[in-house]
Amino acid sequence: MRKELLVFGSPAIEQAERDEVMAVMQSGWLGTGPKVEQFEQAFSEYKGVAHAAALNSCTAALHLAILAAGIEAGDEVITTPLTFCASINAIIHAGGTPVLADIDPVTMNIDAAQVEAKITSRTKAILPVHFAGRPCDMDALLHLADKHQLKIIEDCAHAIETEYKGQKVGTLGDFGCFSFYVTKNVVTGEGGMVITKSEEDVARIKMLGLHGMSKDAWKRFGDEGFKHYQVLECGFKYNMMDLQAAIGIHQLERVEANWKKRKAIWHQYNAAFDCLPISLPAPVEPGTRHAYHLYTLLIDEQRCGISRDAFLDAMTAQNIGLGVHYLSIPEHPYYQQTFGWKPDDFPEAMKVGRQTVSLPLSAKLTSSDVDDVINAVSELLKA
Repeated sequence: MRKELLVFGSPAIEQAERDEVMAVMQSGWLGTGPKVEQFEQAFSEYKGVAHAAALNSCTAALHLAILAAGIEAGDEVITTPLTFCASINAIIHAGGTPVLADIDPVTMNIDAAQVEAKITSRTKAILPVHFAGRPCDMDALLHLADKHQLKIIEDCAHAIETEYKGQKVGTLGDFGCFSFYVTKNVVTGEGGMVITKSEEDVARIKMLGLHGMSKDAWKRFGDEGFKHYQVLECGFKYNMMDLQAAIGIHQLERVEANWKKRKAIWHQYNAAFDCLPISLPAPVEPGTRHAYHLYTLLIDEQRCGISRDAFLDAMTAQNIGLGVHYLSIPEHPYYQQTFGWKPDDFPEAMKVGRQTVSLPLSAKLTSSDVDDVINAVSELLKA
């Protein structure tokens, strides 16, 4: 057994990030400033878009994208029940009404046929989540959006490197929202980004992200002297700091190299677990690129001889940290009480949520770490 806990999702931080952070601290400019602009530009170039707004979380990115999409009180936004609560909460914070459509049990992404069945005269947007780094069926969702004149806000928290039929996700809909949380493929500790085709929309998102002010601190206190600002809307405190961007700049430089490392680990897991009584992730669909953000197993107690939660405990006892992505949204008391949702209203998401576990899948993992994970899983689930 390992001597120390293998922390789930621990990021690969190298000397370049440390040096950049130190340089920012020595510069005297810690808040939103030149490093944020540099990070926005680098991310725009990576995604092949003209406009990006760096924020302090993907939750902030979703919230402001929904506002920029024109969602108002009473408007419905359709999304998946198999997601982190932020996808739902952002809709609520923007004044919209979340509507859930169940998942495809194979891809674990929102099912376009279920989405179509939930469209009403009040529906104004679809918020697909590219779960685990696998792209949603965007052709079908874009068709629905065009047919019903809906906005599409892509939740790309798991999907920085993901592509769909040669196009990078986040660029297919009206807005793409990304996460740089500490477990993500590119990290800034906390952080997020919105990309969009519209210069007007990105300007409003940046304005709303800093109290609704017409100029941020970088523009007010720069080398051209103090600039007066005006508050144009009642905004939020969602801006990213240069300290965060300093990490992200160098993380983004290694995004492809780290993707290759995770892809190799993914295939090691597939080969090692092929004969075990568990459900492995579905193969990557032709014409798509998976981000390999999460490697999820389904632990069916009848097949495996152990419950999902007992499996989690047993792996922790072996000093292997795991994740759960996710208990379905209707499992949580707040959403049951507020919207009347019940888990079995969305049976596919409920089943996955009650069986899923996520194994460590990070560019930081050593070959020894991967062997430890494989050995622990194999020992627990051997026939």
